[in-house]
Amino acid sequence: MEVIIVKGYDEVGKTAADIIATAMLHKPDLVVGLATGTTPISTYRELVRKHKEGGLDFSKVITFNLDEYLGLPMHHPQSYYTFMWEHLFKDVNINPENIHVPSGQILDHERFCQSYEGEIRRAGGVDVQLLGIGRDGHVGFNEPGSSLYSRTRLKTLTKETVEDNSRLFDNPHEVPRFAVTMGVGTILDARQVVLVASGKPKAQAIADAVEGPISSMCTASALQLHPEVTVVADEDAASLLKRREYYDWVRNNKRQIHEVIEKQIRERLRLDHKEWG
Repeated sequence: MEVIIVKGYDEVGKTAADIIATAMLHKPDLVVGLATGTTPISTYRELVRKHKEGGLDFSKVITFNLDEYLGLPMHHPQSYYTFMWEHLFKDVNINPENIHVPSGQILDHERFCQSYEGEIRRAGGVDVQLLGIGRDGHVGFNEPGSSLYSRTRLKTLTKETVEDNSRLFDNPHEVPRFAVTMGVGTILDARQVVLVASGKPKAQAIADAVEGPISSMCTASALQLHPEVTVVADEDAASLLKRREYYDWVRNNKRQIHEVIEKQIRERLRLDHKEWG
């Protein structure tokens, strides 16, 4: 797990967007898992800027959203479908047929969730999964206690999650109590994961996810099992990390490590040429 600590919220978005954009340049038909919430907005803002100013091409990109509230129509102001159109899709050249957001108005939940898993498999699996993190360490709507092997399913939201989301609704009683969400196991299937976090309220969750024990009580901690995870956090969100010095050392010396490897390759080629010369 690589931990990148940056100054503030905007830098979190720029850093995460750079990772996703680089992956898109290497694979134009990248399959991207997308998250909603306040923190990923700066990432989407930067991806839109890269598209408009730098020509970042979304025409072949395929997306799968993590979750959606159960009971909200697709075009409800607080649906995650609306969120994604507002913050990303309407401003880039993505093919609408390549967009996948769980439906909030399904009757056969089990069948739909199996179908969503099937769609991900048919697309070749998620290449890069973008994640936010809840105050209690949840990712997607995988609340504390969720199985770390879970797949896409219907999930009951905790009281804390409902309270956190109530600020977005005119009436607290309108906040959905259920959601369709990718499971922790589904998330771990992604080839690369980028988790973004900003602000003091996320500090304990980040500390538990990065440095705490792997536990279903902090579902983000399961990312410690993944071979390629990048956590991008601002100073406030990273404030409780104990190994801060090491994380900074890794980032500051990463370029030097690449230079050492390149030097070794050049030396090996020189010796081979001398041997054959």
